[in-house]
Amino acid sequence: MFRSLAGFNYRIWFAGALVSNIGTWMQRTAQDWIVLTELTDNDAVAVGIVMALQLGPQLLLVPWSGLIADRFDRRKLLMGTQVVMALLGLGLGVIVLLGVAELWHVYAFALALGVVSAIDAPARQAFVSELVSEKNLPNAVSLNSASFNGARLVGPAAAGILTVVVGAGWVFIINALTFVATLVAMMLLRRDELRTAPRAPRGPGQLRAGISYVKRRADLLVVFAIVFLVGTFGLNFPIFAATMAKVEFNHGAGEFGLLSSMIAIGSVTGALLAARRERPRLRIVFVSAGAFGLSCFVAAAMPTYESFAIALVLVGFTSITLLTTANGTVQTTTKPIMRGRVMALYLAIFLGGTPIGAPVIGWVANEFGPRFAIVVGGTSGIIAGLIGLVWMIVSHKLRLRRRGYRLRLVHDRSTRELDLATDESIARRA
Repeated sequence: MFRSLAGFNYRIWFAGALVSNIGTWMQRTAQDWIVLTELTDNDAVAVGIVMALQLGPQLLLVPWSGLIADRFDRRKLLMGTQVVMALLGLGLGVIVLLGVAELWHVYAFALALGVVSAIDAPARQAFVSELVSEKNLPNAVSLNSASFNGARLVGPAAAGILTVVVGAGWVFIINALTFVATLVAMMLLRRDELRTAPRAPRGPGQLRAGISYVKRRADLLVVFAIVFLVGTFGLNFPIFAATMAKVEFNHGAGEFGLLSSMIAIGSVTGALLAARRERPRLRIVFVSAGAFGLSCFVAAAMPTYESFAIALVLVGFTSITLLTTANGTVQTTTKPIMRGRVMALYLAIFLGGTPIGAPVIGWVANEFGPRFAIVVGGTSGIIAGLIGLVWMIVSHKLRLRRRGYRLRLVHDRSTRELDLATDESIARRA
């Protein structure tokens, strides 16, 4: 489960990223809370707009962010983005502490952070392949996810408490300080042990090359379609948690932070189980998408705050199983020289739908209540799972066959069971 941590470089990277991730979750939680309760009158649409501004640049900058990750030294690039994000967190903290923060200020900082994150994210995703061997890459991807979601156990709860005790401004200041951990980790890396990927050549057509590569990969296209649906309408957890805590159950910032931590319990469990698998499998992507939809339906039906919080553990588990397996599939089956551009496309598809989905989900929560908004998110998971099932049936010529008391998916051309793993033949041809 933790085999990638045997390497010095990945171990140092993991430790620095964990500290920074805790700060990131603290800022996200405090930011969403002050928008909902201090800068607006429980306006879920405003929270959705903040999410859209912060994640929208992933879509707009994808032609350039992936190429930047493939062309430049990823270590130096990441050090630069960490410095800028630290300054943005510091600036937001100062204006909140001074009592001059307005809603448009938060919008502006969210947009600026989104632009920097659009450059940071594909480089960060692709940089993992330079820290570990190709064999350990799926494990490292899963451990990264465990780190990010493990930080969600601590960050939101800490942010909720600190927001009540000292105010949201200090939460933003603390987040700015946590970026120092990543910078120190970057400086401590043994550069001679990095598995430096080949750089994309200069010249025309490099932007189109990434898109053409994905278009030839039917397996990647179906994964992209699934993460787009679920990412756009299903993974709006800040809206779900904030509106359920404040509107449905009439609780405060501490209880809101706890809901995010409950999601993280399931997420960390799912990520660690994914780390134990030798390789990512497409069937897990499809099944977990449908399971995510069902878990959202269960959460939406919970009558009390406590039961809703418990149901969120299952929501976190199914969602991170889907995302970790999808991410691992994309990374491990992509050529190293194309990895930055393909990951930029993946992140754009995954996060770029938020400018559409978050305001829509916020409007649904305002007009019909937060429970109905969660049902809409769950429906996206069910549809995504069905897309995967149809693709398997069509592309692999699958049929349901009865063997004893069990139904199995088998090849129409033979009676042997199909291992619904990553389509390695397609990956090799690409």
